[in-house]
Amino acid sequence: MKTFKSLLLFVFITAVTSFVNAQTINADKSEVKFKINGGGIFTVKGTFTGMQGDFNFNTSDVSGSSFDICIDATTINTKNNKRDEDLRSADFFDVEKYETICYKSNTVTKTNDGYQTTGEMTIHGVTKTVTIPFTFKNNTFEGELEINRLDYNIGEDYGTFRVGETAEVTIICKVE
Repeated sequence: MKTFKSLLLFVFITAVTSFVNAQTINADKSEVKFKINGGGIFTVKGTFTGMQGDFNFNTSDVSGSSFDICIDATTINTKNNKRDEDLRSADFFDVEKYETICYKSNTVTKTNDGYQTTGEMTIHGVTKTVTIPFTFKNNTFEGELEINRLDYNIGEDYGTFRVGETAEVTIICKVE
């Protein structure tokens, strides 16, 4: 009976701790920004929105933190409707087949400059391990990384002159 009570207490404490550490993503204030070279002479800037998932970050217990977050790939916006339609098509993100872009952390650690998380990024049905350095201030996660679109089979038929190979990505996740 004593073992059962101890187990029950452990489960309760774990559940309460997990609940306290979980934050709610404010989808209206969260976005993923990107920029990529286009045509060798200009830069295309855009955003994705519709962020949702599990955000569990605790500065007192960084190693116990975790992220399992997706964005809605259909929300891509470069402020050019024709280009956005092309990017949603099967030639690029194929949003009818791959509706979300997701990240699930394996580790979260403290660094000299803030934090970093390493985990699995899934884009266009391809999953790769990535590391995202980030800061967390005023309930806002801000991370930056470079993504090679060809690693995810995005726009393979377009070469690298018309569309750059790597995109600079900034993730801004506001939590409450």
